[in-house]
Amino acid sequence: MAVRIHKGDALSGLNLTPLIDVIFQLLIFFFVAARFEREDRELDVPLPDASEARPLTAAPQELWININRDGVYFVDGRRMGLPELEQLLKRRAVDNPLNQSVIVRADKRVALDYVVQAVNLCKKTGIRDYVVNTEGD
Repeated sequence: MAVRIHKGDALSGLNLTPLIDVIFQLLIFFFVAARFEREDRELDVPLPDASEARPLTAAPQELWININRDGVYFVDGRRMGLPELEQLLKRRAVDNPLNQSVIVRADKRVALDYVVQAVNLCKKTGIRDYVVNTEGD
């Protein structure tokens, strides 16, 4: 005697035609949009020269301010006074108005006043992303 297996009627009522139509519509949309984007990039347009132009923002780089035991500031191995450091921070703030970060590293024996002056210059020049580095960092 043959065994009869009763299959449920749950899947027989599910109509996939509208779902397939939506998927095909989405595929057509993305193919057309990608083609227009490619055509915009491949359009041969002679661009004017600008010899004095420069990018609005330079690549963001961390600026390390080192303060030795005597309270002397060093940036990129160059000795700097407070006026020079302020000018450098102003230039960096203009080049990277939102992305410039400053890391202040000070000798543990230096007076706190030198660190505070460096942080104050960061605030004064508009650099908001600054940190004082410690031994565990």
